Amino acid sequence: MFSNHARHRNQQRCIPPIVHDWLTRYGTEEYDGHGGCRVFFAKPGIRKMEAELGKHFVRENKKYLNIYRVESTGDGTVITSGRKTKPFKH
Repeated sequence: MFSNHARHRNQQRCIPPIVHDWLTRYGTEEYDGHGGCRVFFAKPGIRKMEAELGKHFVRENKKYLNIYRVESTGDGTVITSGRKTKPFKH
């Protein structure tokens, strides 16, 4: 489920819905300590994606591998989505 803010940001940032499916399947979760959970593509998930979908597929869709989303830890609602411009601080 997406909040109104998340739907608006997805449209603004031209993030196709399929990318959220990929994040669900291959993304890495990291809790932010403020009631949110970031989901993003990390190396283990990308390697798994290459193994299941093929290296050519991943190479062709590389522009989407910097997408992340923030979910609520309470009900799992997607709060926002964006593109990483620099690595997350862990």
